[in-house]
Amino acid sequence: MNFPENLKYTSEHEWIRVDGEFAYVGITDYAQDQLGDIVFVDVPSVGEKLAKGAVFGTIEVVKTISDLFLPVSGEIIEINATLEDNPELVNSDPYGEGWIVKIKLFNASELDALLDVVAYRKLINE
Repeated sequence: MNFPENLKYTSEHEWIRVDGEFAYVGITDYAQDQLGDIVFVDVPSVGEKLAKGAVFGTIEVVKTISDLFLPVSGEIIEINATLEDNPELVNSDPYGEGWIVKIKLFNASELDALLDVVAYRKLINE
């Protein structure tokens, strides 16, 4: 499985990639593998402001729906519209074309509480 070193991770299997005051959020390779074939991604409206740990959407697979949790506080400024017609991109390219939302960070210090790649690998191997 692929776990890029330039990302931060959550124990709920989301990743975050920071780009200045903005960040991209998605689910990890491990999460998409455990879920199976993703058939639908539902996320809130652009402009929604959410706290760290808040549910920011859901991912639907054939037999279940899973909540998505925001790794840090922020405002949804963009939704990956490509996922509307191609939700399987989350399976095939979870860290690239399969990103789910772009947010404006409210408190960058919240990133310090997230897992680095070593800690995340340890989490999923326990």
